[in-house]
Amino acid sequence: MIVEVPEQRAVGHPQRRWIAVLCWLAVLPGATWAAIRLIGLDRGPLVQALAFTPYVAAGSLLPVVLTLALRRHWPALVAAVTTVALVGVVAPRALPSTPLPVTGPAVRLLTANLLAGAADPHTLVELVRANRVDVLTVQEFTPDAQAGLDRLGLDRLLPYRRLNAVDGTPGSGLYSRFPISDAGVRLNRGGWGFTQAYGAIAVPGAPPVRVESAHPSAPYAIDQVDFWRTDLAAQPPATPDGMLRILAGDFNATLDHGPLRALLHTGYVDAADATGQGLVGTWGPYDGDLIPPVTIDHVLVDRRIAARSVEVFGLPGSDHRAVLATLGLPAS
Repeated sequence: MIVEVPEQRAVGHPQRRWIAVLCWLAVLPGATWAAIRLIGLDRGPLVQALAFTPYVAAGSLLPVVLTLALRRHWPALVAAVTTVALVGVVAPRALPSTPLPVTGPAVRLLTANLLAGAADPHTLVELVRANRVDVLTVQEFTPDAQAGLDRLGLDRLLPYRRLNAVDGTPGSGLYSRFPISDAGVRLNRGGWGFTQAYGAIAVPGAPPVRVESAHPSAPYAIDQVDFWRTDLAAQPPATPDGMLRILAGDFNATLDHGPLRALLHTGYVDAADATGQGLVGTWGPYDGDLIPPVTIDHVLVDRRIAARSVEVFGLPGSDHRAVLATLGLPAS
């Protein structure tokens, strides 16, 4: 009697097919995200999503482990390339670069979004006092916030100023320990109508530095994305052969957004990125919202300025954290 034995290859074939499908389903979202990030397709709802690229980069390791464990080589290869691409654009923010050798004075600059003036003024003034801040930029600056800060002595700590206090969120302010000239206020054309106070600060021993309190529109909804792009494109570019410039504030953009990277390419350096603090969150859950922290507050400095350190501090009453940058200026 002859008994036929089925080929072993046929056993479990549907199961292998479903395992392959599972692997590709695990791999493709991250691969698509990496392609969008690398190509720069930050449009519509993708703008908000791209702010969370560091979390996707960390999570991209899971499909690599899964596909290798299941011995699916092509999905594993795509997953590995995805991880390399995403980690490659994110990880450098946690690695400090060698500070630029400059011989001029050091300046400590603090920037803070006050959430329509609701931030605790005592905390902000204590940050200025304890850290011997030389320059302060504020966004969402209101008349009540201005009065509260002066009652606590900010007018004595930073006596020079160009302020545009407005009820609600449009207000902006620039405070300084050193004299300010050529000061003004610039209006962003986006839907929020945010303003940006600026001025040339005369630091002894250094060339004049134009500092501006940056606050382009937020891409909080799809119909606001064009305003966001317009405001970021209108930010003053660096002037490598002209006056030193610093933009400090709430940019409503991370380093994964193309318009902010385009601004950097004009000749700025992100101080947090340069000092290995580029992944420290500055906006998110700080007023109670369950949002993973993202880094949208920045200090952008002329490439001739050395970024020496960056620290981030909680600011009760605000959904942002304050960012303190210690900078070295070239000598005059």
